[in-house]
Amino acid sequence: MTRFVALLRGINVGGKNKIPMAELRAMLDGLGYAEVATLLQSGNAVFRADAADPATVSAAVEAAITETFGGSIRVMVRTGAEMRAVVDANPLDVGHPSKFLVTFFAEPVDTAKLADVDAAAYPPDEMAVTGREIYYNLPRGINEAKLPLVVERKLKAGGTARNWNTVTKLALMADED
Repeated sequence: MTRFVALLRGINVGGKNKIPMAELRAMLDGLGYAEVATLLQSGNAVFRADAADPATVSAAVEAAITETFGGSIRVMVRTGAEMRAVVDANPLDVGHPSKFLVTFFAEPVDTAKLADVDAAAYPPDEMAVTGREIYYNLPRGINEAKLPLVVERKLKAGGTARNWNTVTKLALMADED
């Protein structure tokens, strides 16, 4: 069985898309996934599944969420090895872990859409794109940051962000035995 990390987009934020973590764990158990654990209340789950393809797992979890809770929630899925690679491939200095974000996307980031975004125009914020992730160092915090908003408007793709503390905890939870 492969260990996976599922990152749900936009749940339990401002009273919208409420999904209690106990019910999410039960739903994932019902899909036949093993060793299901969640982290925080923002839709982070780690589990084992017989599937080998993260896209297959993502589709199954999205369909189960719609059936169980209603609505449509995007789910970004990474294998445990992919999550570890996200941590290991970080090209930026972390600074303060709660002010350092990784945004996860289902598909590789279309860098052509970001060609006219000059990250240097948004100091002290920094960003780096690697595959299906964008790393952000936001020294003043997410509430003051303009760069992620500019990038989101350009990409028009729904990703989901986690701070560095959460990313590293999920990578540890997902490390293969």
